[in-house]
Amino acid sequence: MLNQVAPYKENPSQTAGPYVHIGMTPNWLGIKGVYPEDLGSVMLTPGTEGERIVLTGHIVDGDGVPVADAVVEVWQADANGAFAPDPAPVGTGVPHFLGFGRQPVDEKGGFRFETIKPGRVPGPDGKLQAPHVTLWIVARGINIGLHTRLYFGDETDANGEDPVLRRVPEGRRKTLIAKVAGPGHYAFDIRLQGDDETVFFDI
Repeated sequence: MLNQVAPYKENPSQTAGPYVHIGMTPNWLGIKGVYPEDLGSVMLTPGTEGERIVLTGHIVDGDGVPVADAVVEVWQADANGAFAPDPAPVGTGVPHFLGFGRQPVDEKGGFRFETIKPGRVPGPDGKLQAPHVTLWIVARGINIGLHTRLYFGDETDANGEDPVLRRVPEGRRKTLIAKVAGPGHYAFDIRLQGDDETVFFDI
């Protein structure tokens, strides 16, 4: 008879780290000369049209402990509900707003994006979605980047009509709603596991 092997918990995967900062935000890490500036570190130009806003938040694990080695990307439409061309037409120069940002979190799991409030985008069936920002999170222990959405707490009517948000169980929709933290300031915390785990999308 074979000896029984005691069950062991799975170790955290290293697939998405600890090199994410080296490859994605080298200047922030102090590695100079790779890129003039980290891709996505600045989202706005003087010519960007729309309401200026700030998005802040924290990423925590299932125990509420800050995740200090994550990188967060945001993707969004412009103020008119249009996405930047992909790729941008040759010869047109850099658009005033690409709709993309990337930031590493700090030692407390905090992130901050200075951007504009997006307009409403038509869904596949033509129905308007509520203003929202798509977030992508990677960190040590995350095998595949996590996708979620940030909706705005002062867009109650639009949120109620959003075809994606309406597919999320009602009791969990609050994990996708950013709170109004001040004029033009929205706070959105991301919980990776446990109670009030943020809704993530399989896309």
